[in-house]
Amino acid sequence: MTHMTEAVADAPVATIAGREFRDFPEPPPLQGHGPARIISLCNQKGGVGKTTTSINLGAALAEAGRRVLVVDFDPQGALSAGLGVRTHDVVTIYDLLIGTVRDPALAIQHTGIPNLDVIPANIDLSAAEVHLVNEVAREQILARVLRKVTDAYDVVLIDCQPSLGLLTVNALSASHGVLIPLECEYFALRGVALLVETIEKVKDRLNPALELDGILPTMYDSRTLHSREVMERVVEAFDDNVLNTIIGRTIKFPDSSVAGMPVLQFAPEHSSAQSYRRLARELVARGAVA
Repeated sequence: MTHMTEAVADAPVATIAGREFRDFPEPPPLQGHGPARIISLCNQKGGVGKTTTSINLGAALAEAGRRVLVVDFDPQGALSAGLGVRTHDVVTIYDLLIGTVRDPALAIQHTGIPNLDVIPANIDLSAAEVHLVNEVAREQILARVLRKVTDAYDVVLIDCQPSLGLLTVNALSASHGVLIPLECEYFALRGVALLVETIEKVKDRLNPALELDGILPTMYDSRTLHSREVMERVVEAFDDNVLNTIIGRTIKFPDSSVAGMPVLQFAPEHSSAQSYRRLARELVARGAVA
């Protein structure tokens, strides 16, 4: 069930940093499911909205009839907690990476949202880089794990840890696209060039199919001059790579995380929930998601 009226394609919704931001039509229903397009949500800076976006974009795509698997790839396990799934005494992504469990289906947990599943993580994942460093083709291990389940889903979202280490390289090597959540704050902007350079290296050396699906401005506050100035610089620097959807700053995100559910379920009519529905529509319209 959708919580908003059908959007009109190309209807202007705002002008920010001299650029007209537009809405997108409701995505058409799919005739079948799979194979999934894999998207990493990546930024080496913490606290920019990667996990919030993984949870709520996943929920919005599931609401739009897509079968979605979200992979918690951060030892903090925030995505798993934010979806209210167990992380202890269960099979996690760590077990799949190091090979103690071979079948990824054993790690998949259903959430309270139809069409949305998760592979959880916990603190064990922090030891994964040490275990993988001497493995043959160590950058491709996650790709081999996910290959076994992609036919059952339309989208796989990987919530990366705030690092450009071996785990993030594994995520990029396994992905078709990268989504960069970028906090509208000066220090967050500084690190994006390094991240884009890492993406280009992975594309050149490991995964030629990798594409930048877009930069997602997050925690935007139109009341502050700082947010507006950073937004102007982001649009100036990255132009069409900046998505038309902007995620505002709101207390609803931490509140929904405490409740263990996406904001689309916690406060379905709130503007933050509508923003993630809009993001889902935009990614479908851009061809980043079927």
